[in-house]
Amino acid sequence: MLLPLLSLSALWGFVLNLTMGDAQSLLRANTLYRTLGVTSTDLGLQLQAERVRSAETLTTRKLTSVLSAQRARTDRSVTDFKLAVMEAGGSVGDDLRLPLDTLESAVGRLPAIRADIDGGLGSRLAGLNAYNRILDAIFTLYDHLVSVSDLTIFQQASSLQAMGMAREYIAREHALVIGALADRRLTPPEVSAFTEYAASRKFLHSRGLAGLDVSLRRPYEQVFASEPFQTFATLEARIIKTGSPPPTAEGWTEAVDKLTARLDQLGSSSAGVLATRTSEAATSTVVKISIAGGVGLIAVLASIIISVRFGRRLAGELAGLRTAAIELSQSRLPDIVERLRKGEEVDVRKEAKAIRVHGSAEITDVARAFGSVQRTAVTAAVGQAAMRRGVGQVFLNLARRKQGLLHRQLSLLDAMQRRTHDPDRLEELFRLDHLTTRMRRHAESLMILSGSAPGRAWRKPVPVIDIVRAAIAEIEDYTRVTVEGMPVAAVDGTAAADLTHLVAELVENATIYSPPDTTVQVRGDLVSNGYVIEVEDRGLGLSVAEYSAFNTRMAAPPEFDLADSDRLGLFVVAKLAERYGIKVLLRASPFGGTTAIVLVPRSMVTEQAALEAGDVDGKADLPSRTRKKALAVVTSGTHAGLPRRVRQANLVPQLKESPPLGQERAPEQEPSGQEPRGQQPRGQEPPPERSPDEVRDLFSAFQRGTQRAREEASEEGP
Repeated sequence: MLLPLLSLSALWGFVLNLTMGDAQSLLRANTLYRTLGVTSTDLGLQLQAERVRSAETLTTRKLTSVLSAQRARTDRSVTDFKLAVMEAGGSVGDDLRLPLDTLESAVGRLPAIRADIDGGLGSRLAGLNAYNRILDAIFTLYDHLVSVSDLTIFQQASSLQAMGMAREYIAREHALVIGALADRRLTPPEVSAFTEYAASRKFLHSRGLAGLDVSLRRPYEQVFASEPFQTFATLEARIIKTGSPPPTAEGWTEAVDKLTARLDQLGSSSAGVLATRTSEAATSTVVKISIAGGVGLIAVLASIIISVRFGRRLAGELAGLRTAAIELSQSRLPDIVERLRKGEEVDVRKEAKAIRVHGSAEITDVARAFGSVQRTAVTAAVGQAAMRRGVGQVFLNLARRKQGLLHRQLSLLDAMQRRTHDPDRLEELFRLDHLTTRMRRHAESLMILSGSAPGRAWRKPVPVIDIVRAAIAEIEDYTRVTVEGMPVAAVDGTAAADLTHLVAELVENATIYSPPDTTVQVRGDLVSNGYVIEVEDRGLGLSVAEYSAFNTRMAAPPEFDLADSDRLGLFVVAKLAERYGIKVLLRASPFGGTTAIVLVPRSMVTEQAALEAGDVDGKADLPSRTRKKALAVVTSGTHAGLPRRVRQANLVPQLKESPPLGQERAPEQEPSGQEPRGQQPRGQEPPPERSPDEVRDLFSAFQRGTQRAREEASEEGP
């Protein structure tokens, strides 16, 4: 609302400035008339009188006391004019500066003109023209003095100016005739000048009378109808016709003196009337300006007061609406969404309360609109929560069904592996077993996405190395994974399955987003805050913004979005980490690629010196299938990620075969890569390797024996 108030104030100031400009113009014209106008008029009269006396001197070539006295009066008039210019002060604008300078320059030549006249230099017409130029400068100043904004006053002033200029042409005719009466002749140039003066006088009289109003024109019409003017006009016409001065000087002088006296008196009175009109117009304009400006100011102030009051009321209403809207957007709706996220039931009718504000119709309409938006948002949030719960139940049901089928499939595979003696079929069954294990992990991912927890758990702590090995066994490219040495530690058995799942997701992500000819390194360390597991790949890595976004998601996992299916593994990792307070951080690897850091809190870690990587007692709590795969993956001293068999390496000395006669037994090799315990005698060849059929029969017999032992043990009881 400030903009219209400023516009109104600016408009009021603009109009006030215009009207004040008119008033100032009128007041300035009145001031200039009282100063420059009066003194310049007197100066013009004195110069006209001096010009007449100078015309006699130019003819007779004699200086008279009358001329000297007139020159003194002219000098005093010049002094008065200069004082009037100083008195006008600020009223003299830029428009008057040039005509004033011209007049002062012309008046400054007056001593030189007088010197030429006194010295008898120049002709009579040249001397008179010198005075004419000074008087022309005075009338030019008059033209600028009458520039007022009031059109009526300007017309009357211009008409009076024309009548005054006509009076000047009568004076020029008189000066020319007075000089000619002294020697009773007019030169041809003087006759031409006289004719020109007479024509200009008639034109100016006609123009002035046409522009004057009735009150100012009537006195001039009376003068033009009087006997002095008629006599002057008759003598003027005779001079033009004959080209010689009038027969007697007395008739001409008497007619001109009477006519100029009346014209001077009439010009003075008309100028006074015009000055009075100008003053009255200025006063009237000021009064109108005062009234209009006062009323306008009152209107502006009233508008400001009303606008301020209305603005305050509107601001109060908007403040209430703003508070309600902020409470809705920052408190109520987030609280409802958080409750829905926790699984609480929300009553839409109770929670979506109407926003209560008071004020204008527009404010209440906006409040109702906010209420409608609130109800729609709460209803949509409840619907989304119900849909998420439904999707979660679908995920959970599908995962449980799939998990049951997968457990049955694993049992069947285990039985088939025990009954099969063919190595090729055993290898195929092992691959099928591996695929089933991965499918079980994906089924558990569905359960995690639904908000539930997998059912696998162990009573005793599980070694970290077994968890890492089990996680590696659940991915496809397990042969690319290298496990470095890890300190002995165990994790709470209730979280072992979920931690295995978490590490498996990270390791699988590392193998997928790295070149197939590179390795993925997994290492661990026992730190003051718990146990750290690092998974490092040699991929292309991510940008700083992507690392920041993923780490933010790991620290505070958002609600699962069905549309965001590209990063399900990371979402599962984030949910598992949130469940147990595990910290997961992704960062750029100094060797290129990405390093995933998993910090298991101290509360979940159990330090057991008896637990060692690969110890059978430490693996007693793992299922047989997980233990089997964990033991099958050993990266140190292996070929292509698989263990290298050493014949009779794990048999006791009593069961080992004796070498053939004449040969010494080959040295035994430790499974851990130690040096042979004995030296083969020199000169003897090592025993030949068994054929594949012999190896198959041997292992089949071994498998049948272990199976028969388990069956007998189960019949005898625990």
